[in-house]
Amino acid sequence: MRGKYIYGAVRHLSRMTYSEFKASVAHRPEFDPTATFGLTKVPNPQWKLGQGANSDEWKRHKKVELDPAERAGPENYKTLISGVVPRPIAFVSSVSPDGIANLAPISYFNLANNDPPIVTLGFSQNQGKAKDTVNNILATEECTINIISEWWVEAANMAALDCPPEVDEWKYCGLTPEKSTVVKPAHVAESAYSMECKLVASHEWKSKRTGKPSGNTLLLEVIRFHIRSDVLNDGNVVDINKLKPVSRLGGITYGRTTLGYELPKPLNDNLEDYQ
Repeated sequence: MRGKYIYGAVRHLSRMTYSEFKASVAHRPEFDPTATFGLTKVPNPQWKLGQGANSDEWKRHKKVELDPAERAGPENYKTLISGVVPRPIAFVSSVSPDGIANLAPISYFNLANNDPPIVTLGFSQNQGKAKDTVNNILATEECTINIISEWWVEAANMAALDCPPEVDEWKYCGLTPEKSTVVKPAHVAESAYSMECKLVASHEWKSKRTGKPSGNTLLLEVIRFHIRSDVLNDGNVVDINKLKPVSRLGGITYGRTTLGYELPKPLNDNLEDYQ
């Protein structure tokens, strides 16, 4: 019941003014900036080969079947962003053909390959209108992608403003543009992990209900990394305790990464360990 209440509260907050939002969350616990990433045991340390799920809870529930082609785009959107979680966020810096800078947080983002390094960006369209970021990248074939960390999440969120193309979001965010090496768009100086990217391929999607354009998927090659020296260890592994990455959940909710557990990849020659 408590979970349902919290989710309902989040949905309601999305319709509030910022002043109303601040008043409504005033009773919540303070953010703890000292929280660090830690490890626990796996959910079932006694799991055996072929055992299946570690709980029978799933047997007490039925699945609901939904046909996305028969649902309105906003309904699929709500179901997707609340179920495909947590999602990494790409904070994208782009420049229009006219030289106008643009910033936007994009939560349809992930890796696709490592050699060469390829990332994906996805953009939904609002009533057939493409976003400035995708228009800029399609026109100039370049951008930078910056990983959002906890120390600048409020500034990153401000870039979600629905501004006209001629507005430069850098001034609203208060972030520091740092000159890139190969591409024209600056990367974010405050970001501990930034990537210069070049467009490799793109695809425009059309709604099966209306036949109109409904979104774009872009494949981009990373041509430069800019990673803060204290975040990257000697083994080329990023220290999550120092990166403090932020993720997107459903509605207006963001996630922290402060707890995890480890599961080694099973090997054919050690299956007896799972007996």
